[in-house]
Amino acid sequence: MGYLVSDNRKVTTHRFMEMKQNGEKISMLTSYDYTMAGIVDKAGIDAILVGDSASNVMAGNATTLPMTVDYMIYHARSVVRAVNRALVVCDMPFGSYQVNAAEGVANAIRIMKESGCDALKMEGGEEILDTVKRILDAGIPVMAHLGLTPQSINKFGTYAVRAKEQAEADKLMRDAQLLDEAGCFGITLEKVPAQLATEVTKMVKCPTIGIGAGNGTDGQVLVIPDMLGMTQGFSPRFLRRYADLNTIITDAVGHYVEDVKTGDFPNANESY
Repeated sequence: MGYLVSDNRKVTTHRFMEMKQNGEKISMLTSYDYTMAGIVDKAGIDAILVGDSASNVMAGNATTLPMTVDYMIYHARSVVRAVNRALVVCDMPFGSYQVNAAEGVANAIRIMKESGCDALKMEGGEEILDTVKRILDAGIPVMAHLGLTPQSINKFGTYAVRAKEQAEADKLMRDAQLLDEAGCFGITLEKVPAQLATEVTKMVKCPTIGIGAGNGTDGQVLVIPDMLGMTQGFSPRFLRRYADLNTIITDAVGHYVEDVKTGDFPNANESY
């Protein structure tokens, strides 16, 4: 089991609430495939986010907008097959819940049924509250996402820190309260001032998960290719790299190429 994990029980949305009440920080990382998800789960992560960030790190798109329900189901299903303990949360992609509540519920049910994930994540506040409530009424756990909302990049035109101005901070506080009261089991806070994130965390009953939101949240999430040093040229202040897999993988592939070119691989012991 993981480095600091002694509880082997499956992590559920109820456990999320327990962890906040007990003052236990919640660890969360993204995963998009079976192999990586199995490693992350075995290491003791509390939650895995099957993020629409797959659009960027897996498919090479500039934004998350091209992701579809079909793509998210594919990635989430792959992750779920590998996971024994972690709570698996799947992003609802852009366009799957913004049109109307009925379409949002239908897509939410489809993702849950076809992927087997434990919960869904949705970006937005009061403007999607009715849809969130309808999905919750259908028995589907929802994690909210406030602050920087990448699906709205064309509206804001920048990935800069959000809610620095008082009006936007007030709206974020109100949105968080409404989503908490509606029954969301968690709220992701992305790229917002640390003090604001701490205030929201103290105000709401559900756990908050930060990314670029300081240490006052109930937990943290990072994109795994970023924290493992696989990606290059992306170095926001909030990112801590725990490995340099880009260099390790490049060197390994380079040695393989050399061994193939020189005829060293395969040798006699590696042949039948």
